[in-house]
Amino acid sequence: MAVQLDSRLLEILACPCPEHGALVAGDGTDPAANYLTCSVCHRSYPVTDGIPVLLLDEAVRFDTDPDPTAG
Repeated sequence: MAVQLDSRLLEILACPCPEHGALVAGDGTDPAANYLTCSVCHRSYPVTDGIPVLLLDEAVRFDTDPDPTAG
C-alpha cells in the first residue's frame, strides 16, 4: 500500500537530518511504499497508521540496506 498523506502536509514536513530535502511519498511499486523518503539524504521514514515517524533512529536506507525489515 502506498503512503496517502494530504499534499499540504507533505509540503510542511521536513527530514530531520541536517542535509535534508523534500520528502517524497512512496508508491505501491517500490519497497519504500510505506515510507517518506528524503530527496537529498535518501533516508526513508516509516508511516505508521497514517502518521509519519520522522525520527533519525527509525530511518532506513533502501539504497544500502537490501532488506530493512530483516533482523
